[in-house]
Amino acid sequence: MMMNRSKSALHVGAALCGLSVAFSGYSTALAAPRHQTSTALVADAQMKALEDRIAALERVVALQQQQQLRAEAVRQQTAAGAEHDAVQIASETQMKVEQLPAQRQASIAAAHPGTDKIYVKGVSVTLGGFFEAAGIYRSRDETADIASSFARIPFANDRASHTGETRITARQTKISALVEGDITQSTRAYGFGEIDFQGAAQNGNSIEAGGYNPRLRQLYVQLDLDKPGLSVMAGQAWSLLTTNNKGIVLRTETPPPTIDAQFVPGFVWTRQPQVRLTKRIGQSLWFAVSIEGPQTTFGGSGAPSGVTVTSTQLPTSGYNSANNYSLNKYPDLIGKAAWDGTIGGHSLHAELFGMMRSFYDRVSIAPSPGTQAAVLGLVAGTRNRSSTGGGYGASLTAQLVPKLLDVQASILRGRGLGRYGSGQLPDVTVRPDGELWGIGETLWLAGATLHATRQLDLYLYGGGERESPTVYRPTSLTGTSFGYGTLPGSNNAGCIVEGGTCTALTRSISQITGGFWDRVYQGPFGRVQIGAQYSRTVRKTFADAQGLAPTAKENAIFGALRYYPF
Repeated sequence: MMMNRSKSALHVGAALCGLSVAFSGYSTALAAPRHQTSTALVADAQMKALEDRIAALERVVALQQQQQLRAEAVRQQTAAGAEHDAVQIASETQMKVEQLPAQRQASIAAAHPGTDKIYVKGVSVTLGGFFEAAGIYRSRDETADIASSFARIPFANDRASHTGETRITARQTKISALVEGDITQSTRAYGFGEIDFQGAAQNGNSIEAGGYNPRLRQLYVQLDLDKPGLSVMAGQAWSLLTTNNKGIVLRTETPPPTIDAQFVPGFVWTRQPQVRLTKRIGQSLWFAVSIEGPQTTFGGSGAPSGVTVTSTQLPTSGYNSANNYSLNKYPDLIGKAAWDGTIGGHSLHAELFGMMRSFYDRVSIAPSPGTQAAVLGLVAGTRNRSSTGGGYGASLTAQLVPKLLDVQASILRGRGLGRYGSGQLPDVTVRPDGELWGIGETLWLAGATLHATRQLDLYLYGGGERESPTVYRPTSLTGTSFGYGTLPGSNNAGCIVEGGTCTALTRSISQITGGFWDRVYQGPFGRVQIGAQYSRTVRKTFADAQGLAPTAKENAIFGALRYYPF
């Protein structure tokens, strides 16, 4: 470009020099005498030719200048376009650079959806639980924390029954973690653990420092195989008998929404070690079977004289030495079928379940003269005895009014079921020959939860547990009976006198309870909710030989503040 400009300048300079010479000649011609006419004509012709040449040169110069201007304009336009392109490219590059973190985050989110999980080495960890501060008032002093002891509501003979009870506790605070990951596209593994702080070691107290220890609630591993629709679980979890609200899926158990950690009498549940196999057929039908850890609770008159029954043992390792553990030969076997569906626009979940239990003890018979064993004609010796129990039942959860009213109901009947109810009535009693025998029992529960607003839930539940009399009256021992129920010669009069001795046997426990949960905050920092609960519980006994059947009634009020951070 610069070289072209130099050439144009030289051309212009040469033209100007030529013009200078021509003008010099023209001036000389003007100075000549007039008589030189021919010479003048020649000079005019030369002048005309020179003017034509100058005009031609001027046109060439003008053309060259126009070409230079057009070239400069093109250059400037090209430079401006290049600069604009460069700026645009830089801007787009910067934008893409700035978008890289968002794109990376989007890729991560696509691979690991949800913001409530932590990802470590290909698995996700979901934290759960809540922090709770709760207050309790009971009209009769049970000396119990957040979990009431319904079967031990004191009668009038207990001096503490004439005083109220106030407790403040944080021990229902619960922490959980769910670890999950895909082994293959159709196989997923889970690990779940959950603790609270309701453990009560021997050194636990509320005097100066409430030193209560964590307590294992659940801890299990689970393997889901999608193609065959199978799930295998091993560890400690809610019993298979516990009502679910979706299929037979772990972590969908549906306890009543009470503050009381013992829930409601009639609610069927345990949390215990087990191995469970679940089969899903389609999206609506489920079957499961579990083998669960056994324990047995006892009640009744005890064994005849001359008969020694060993049914419990103090632990030697791994358990608190202050607690007895029952002898058990076989685990509890439980089966369940569940169906999910919709009828008339109402979502339903129905379950049928059954269980079989084994009771086990060591019996020593020494029919010495004068003993009841001798009168009964029992054969001397020591042997192991076993018997069976079990039951069957059903449960239902439903959206009676979608998004407004949920209902729940369940029933369980059979022998030797006490351990599986919130009332904790006894499983077995002792027959005259020392064999353990399951006590007949019925457990029932019904309740409803009203979602009054998006923040406020109201609930009302009722439930009960009732034992059937299981009494043995040997004809060889007139006026003497064994077992659980109304026994000849029994006397409950001491139960109604302060300071008296009470040997009455609990026949039934029933309760009606209601309350609310108000979610006062729900946002980026979790959820805060407050709740209150009122319950009225009635404990009834079997009548004695005179027909006296003492009753204990208790009113309780609970309040709680919970924070769910996850």
